[in-house]
Amino acid sequence: MKRNRIHAACLGLALFSFVAGAATEREYIWPDGKMPDAQPHQIGATTAEARTKGFQPDNFRRPYLDWFDPPAAEGRTDACMILISGGGYNNCCDVGLVEQWRRKLTAIGVRCVSLTYRTPRPNGLPFYRSAWEDGQRAVRVVRAQAQKRGFNPEKIGTVSMSAGSHLATLLATSSQTPAYAAVDELDALPCHINLAVTCAIAYGLTDGLGTPNARDGDAIDVKLDSLFRFDAKTCPMCMFHGGLDIYSSIASTEVYRQLRRMKIPAELHLFADRHHGFFGADGKGDAATGYDNWFGRAEEFLRQRGFLGATGPEVEFSSRFSDAFTLSRERQDLWPEGAVPDVQPNQTVKPFLEWFLPKERKAGAIQIIFPGGAYQHCSYEKEGVDIARYFNSKGLTAVVVVYRTPRPLAPFAKHTSAWQDAQRAIRMVRKAAPSRGLDPERIGAMGFSAGGHLTLMVATSSQKRAYWPKDEIDKVPCHLNWACPVYPAYALTDGAESPNAKGGNENDSVPVREFSFDLKTPPMCFLHGDADGWAAMNSVKVWERLRRMGIQSDLHTFSNRGHCFHFKAAPSTASYTCFDRIVEFLNHKRFLAK
Repeated sequence: MKRNRIHAACLGLALFSFVAGAATEREYIWPDGKMPDAQPHQIGATTAEARTKGFQPDNFRRPYLDWFDPPAAEGRTDACMILISGGGYNNCCDVGLVEQWRRKLTAIGVRCVSLTYRTPRPNGLPFYRSAWEDGQRAVRVVRAQAQKRGFNPEKIGTVSMSAGSHLATLLATSSQTPAYAAVDELDALPCHINLAVTCAIAYGLTDGLGTPNARDGDAIDVKLDSLFRFDAKTCPMCMFHGGLDIYSSIASTEVYRQLRRMKIPAELHLFADRHHGFFGADGKGDAATGYDNWFGRAEEFLRQRGFLGATGPEVEFSSRFSDAFTLSRERQDLWPEGAVPDVQPNQTVKPFLEWFLPKERKAGAIQIIFPGGAYQHCSYEKEGVDIARYFNSKGLTAVVVVYRTPRPLAPFAKHTSAWQDAQRAIRMVRKAAPSRGLDPERIGAMGFSAGGHLTLMVATSSQKRAYWPKDEIDKVPCHLNWACPVYPAYALTDGAESPNAKGGNENDSVPVREFSFDLKTPPMCFLHGDADGWAAMNSVKVWERLRRMGIQSDLHTFSNRGHCFHFKAAPSTASYTCFDRIVEFLNHKRFLAK
């Protein structure tokens, strides 16, 4: 109680203002005369305030929190999110974005407070120093207010942009490193946060400390800045980044990798062809791409982490889609009689493909599906038929491929027979497409687990021959126009035959050599569970390789989810809506355009 009295006396409460149209209660975070490293050129003001007529800098020297009106009592959660603007540490410019976050979070029951830290950058100190001081102090102020304002002091998170995401990453990973010497009793409170949602982390890599990345964050000597300590209080994070951001998306993949090393739940959402500012779209972009609803993924993360209350009961994926959307199903053998290459005496499955034609076709695209099963069997129903029905519900044609299993005998690699069958299937689909009114240059593949590895095989190595030609069909190209590996297994050298021994996290774990990454390699959309033993880094490292090649792709990992995460999922979580990410990706890449 004594601490709270000191806190209230020092901080100057109950100054009311208006920020982006929302009534707020302003709270200055430093006691008079005790703000560390005060500099005369710095202000505590948003760009909206600084641009008002008659602005007086001397009236805005102190950083502050704006407490927004609480959510309606019905549906209110016990979580609080601190909203942190970007602006290169030169200003706090994301006034509109902060308002978007406030509106969306308040609507789902989360208490919101925004931080306006000191800018521009301090003189004679690291460019982030005064903002980091303000950030640590702000977390303490927010934690001290938990009981009064009705939220859990251990459910404090951040949402941030750009330089604000650099600050949020500091708060998330380095709370045990004091940014300033204590100024009063409030500083005895801990300053860790419990969750961070970051958009476009800036300045995270050594080729871009305070600047855009000079070498795209991808040179061999570029590292994650050691400023981020990843201490014992490091919290779960959900990171968003555009593939074309001048503040390199590799900052987010490197933070994600370190969180994985520490077994801290995390999510990574990477968006093809997007630059630094796409987060502000808020419905102004093409809704079909989903990119202007990136915040929906953040909401799913908050729900998965318990910030929005308990999730509902999980639902079987197979119960959600039926043949009601399917006009017809047609099977075809893959090979002419007696023409199967490299026949193996142990293989019992005769390979075939099965067309799933939608009742209401909405595009000329074709989605080929390779089930998983460790190359020992094909999970035909759960990773084949059920998925085809989903695509039929979206008006798309699907083709399920059942390849030969179990694995071929030595000396053949485990995937040899499946690769042969997969190349043959793509040729057959491309050959048949025009006669079915479909587009032979809008063909993609997706696969699960071993089928994800197979998808990467056919996507990256279509210019390599898997078998000697058998007939006229084998003159048809077998390249893909897109690929969607879903929890791909066996993609990295530390897990080429089994779950990843090192979690795929270390530098000596690289994509396996059977992936050629040839000149016909297409853009991809990856989906992976963060808790998968066939590690999410299988997807992340292939995504990084594609980016180096100039191939812009999407990637989504899902907190707390393991292998086969889509089989059962709770509504309103990422696992429940995961395949919508693929449809959004296809819309973005214009594969579903009329």
